[in-house]
Amino acid sequence: MAGKTSKKPAKAAKTAAARRAGPKAAKPRSARVSGRAAPPKSPSRKDAKPVLLSGGNPQIAKAYGDAPVQAYIAAMPGWKSDVGRRLDALIVRTVPDVHKAVKWNSPFYGIEGQGWFLGIHCFTKYIKVAFFRGTSLRPLPPGASKQKEVRYLDIHEDDPLDEAQFAAWVKQASQLPGERM
Repeated sequence: MAGKTSKKPAKAAKTAAARRAGPKAAKPRSARVSGRAAPPKSPSRKDAKPVLLSGGNPQIAKAYGDAPVQAYIAAMPGWKSDVGRRLDALIVRTVPDVHKAVKWNSPFYGIEGQGWFLGIHCFTKYIKVAFFRGTSLRPLPPGASKQKEVRYLDIHEDDPLDEAQFAAWVKQASQLPGERM
């Protein structure tokens, strides 16, 4: 049996080498198992950018109160965020006891016990304000709807906003029975 040499299997040799190198040289378990590096850590919630759905509409979880509406407005892309802040301020100034919520990735405004009277939604090139009982407003908001009572106001980037007219519509809408959604 002279002349025979004992060789360790390749895997055993690597393991022994890793043991000699110490713990700092060892790869993370996920890398040893799969042969790939460990996945990068996900960013913290503070660093995470809001998710935008089709048309640039922010994805905000359903919730009630001012905070989710402010999160939606902050996540509106580009010029839309400034307009969103203006609309929200006008609504609150006109109807101080307004209740707010984000439902179906859109802010809703209403009166407690009466339902929702207005909703906002982002699209690629404009913001759509929906007056749920818009056919009862005078003058009628300009945008027609497939729904019998709904009227819309579409706001594009360079459109002037008639704040007095908008406030008048908001005041009228808040005094009508709202939608139960």
